[in-house]
Amino acid sequence: QVQVAESGGDLVQAGGSLRLSCAASGTIFSLDTMGWYRQPPGKPRELIAAITSSGRTNYAASVKGRFTVSRGNAKNTVYLEMNGLKPEDTAVYYCKAFDTWGQGTQVTVSS
Repeated sequence: QVQVAESGGDLVQAGGSLRLSCAASGTIFSLDTMGWYRQPPGKPRELIAAITSSGRTNYAASVKGRFTVSRGNAKNTVYLEMNGLKPEDTAVYYCKAFDTWGQGTQVTVSS
């Protein structure tokens, strides 16, 4: 059984930066693709960034060039570095790994 937990959400002003963390724990035998999703108020959840077990990354057009996903030194830990935040980035941010969702962390960007 796998557990996934995110942290790092906060209230930040437009133009600011945040770093979100995601850790997967439990019975894990290998690395997996880990993805960051977000769900703005009243909108569906969307994939914004992912990193494969080999380190390949991909991004949604809305965040490319501003957000960076990376793996940590600890096994099955990933980060989402968010720069140049905009009010439209306000959402609950979720991490998914091994077909398991975290509980989400709130990011609010004020104008």
